[in-house]
Amino acid sequence: MAIEILMPALSPTMEEGTLAKWLVKEGDTVESGDLLAEIETDKATMEFEAVDEGVIGKILIEEGSEGVKVNTPIAVLLEDGEDADAAPEPKAEKTAEKAEEPESAKAQDAPKSEAATAAAPPAPKKDGERIFASPLARRIAETKGLDLTTIKGSGPRGRIVKADVESAQKSDAPAQSKAAGSAAPAPAPATSADSETVKKMYAEREFEEITLNGMRKTIAARLTEAKQTIPHFYLRRSINLDALLKTRSEINAGLADSGVKLSVNDFIIKAGAKALQDVPDCNAVWAGDRILKMKASDVAVAVAIEGGLFTPVIQDAEAKTLGVISEQMKDLATRAKDRKLAPHEYQGGSFAISNLGMFGIENFDAVINPPHGSILAVGAGQKKPVVGPDGDLTIATVMSVTLSVDHRVIDGALGAQFLAAFAGYIEKPMSMLV
Repeated sequence: MAIEILMPALSPTMEEGTLAKWLVKEGDTVESGDLLAEIETDKATMEFEAVDEGVIGKILIEEGSEGVKVNTPIAVLLEDGEDADAAPEPKAEKTAEKAEEPESAKAQDAPKSEAATAAAPPAPKKDGERIFASPLARRIAETKGLDLTTIKGSGPRGRIVKADVESAQKSDAPAQSKAAGSAAPAPAPATSADSETVKKMYAEREFEEITLNGMRKTIAARLTEAKQTIPHFYLRRSINLDALLKTRSEINAGLADSGVKLSVNDFIIKAGAKALQDVPDCNAVWAGDRILKMKASDVAVAVAIEGGLFTPVIQDAEAKTLGVISEQMKDLATRAKDRKLAPHEYQGGSFAISNLGMFGIENFDAVINPPHGSILAVGAGQKKPVVGPDGDLTIATVMSVTLSVDHRVIDGALGAQFLAAFAGYIEKPMSMLV
């Protein structure tokens, strides 16, 4: 029986994507776990694997096609010996009226599908009940220490595939954490005028019209949601960098032969992680009707890429050495720019850092990425006159930081305590090494 291979949902917020590249061609034989295509989502380019074995009978969507809706048929998989001409024609998208048909009618009309969007949390499997999962999904689950009985499969008949496992959290995490991490798609950004109206305003001027890609649409929707729904307030502080710069220089000189080179941002990540442990009420996220207070310091770091940005997460940053943080950050930043991050590498965290100091920006206000409780905007270090503890005027390298805070999660005094703890680690960097 022919199977329709559908456009997969590779992240919780994915509604459409670009079929970047086919890794198979018509007539190829594939087995469960074989790679079929590269799919470009709003965040990354990810590989899509086969769930069933068979022969690629028809490719319905050409590579390079943009705006392919989730669950759109993209190819047809045939059994050995089955005629490609017998493959079903791709079905048109169901209308809203069709979607409201009784469940029994929908069950009769539903095609056998290779991928489907997960809509509800999985029900725990009964003891002894068989778990349907692809071999690759099983290997990844074993590596990550995941319980397959807690994962909802998006393949046919609920089969668990690679994308399901990679986006899943560890089975021993609180249920609330899982719910908070799977944010619903953000509403479309509100506009004061449609594109045609705006274009008419500039009809006599020369301009280039740029169509929004998936990433830019997501950024627009998420940040519009953030500014409209999160009650931001801002705390600012100047921090002396001289001791940190001296310590960094000494460490890098001592480790030059090993190839380790710490950046100022590595120290900032570590200081933020330790400050969250010192002021644990700031290590929290907003979960709609409650606050989730996190145990580990999972720090998201903004990375600029062409056409947008990623916020890869350094997990358990408080427990990692500066060398490990530096190595992981370099790896995450490199793969972010190549759009090769897996969803679990840029989702989660309770706190974020956005550093524009390398561009000479003195200070700025960053927008909180929900459900985070705060984000730290870091400016450039600049030589400024400073009054020393004995009253003498000296010149020091001073960095300005601004903490954007969700007032639903963190109050002003609490945010001030966090900034004080953060400044303490930056101004006494040796305290981060013990």
